Amino acid sequence: MYTEKVLEHFKNPHNYGRIENADGVGRVGNLLCGDIMILYIKVKKNKTGKEIIDDVKFETFGCAAAISTSSITTDLVKGKTLEDAMKIDNKAIVKSLGGLPPIKIHCSILASDALKEAIYDYYKKMGRHISEGLERVHQRIQRDLEKVKHMHEELG
Repeated sequence: MYTEKVLEHFKNPHNYGRIENADGVGRVGNLLCGDIMILYIKVKKNKTGKEIIDDVKFETFGCAAAISTSSITTDLVKGKTLEDAMKIDNKAIVKSLGGLPPIKIHCSILASDALKEAIYDYYKKMGRHISEGLERVHQRIQRDLEKVKHMHEELG
């Protein structure tokens, strides 16, 4: 059973859409359920010179939990520094939604991964140092996306 907050974000998703010329784009997919998420970020410096996520949007093709976790993630990271945004994990996403059914926890992992992948993309474009942890997440995401792509090719 979904919480009221999950249903609210599903019915009225926040920050849905695409950012043209995004500074970072995170694309993730799940082989088992077929969900696809794309998260876009625009980065700018705040008054203290720290890089913050100034704008964030998403496009998600999936179930109510996938759309809700994408929506709440955009709310959680907007205005945050990149460092603080990187600390938002799937547990924080689930907690912000008031919980998810156990079978839908993977959606919160996808949302967290989409965020990390968007930050990875931004760092790569800017020629910035990418930590080993973020590089491992990126490599796992790329393997998963390749499997999803292969599955869609077989079906189509």
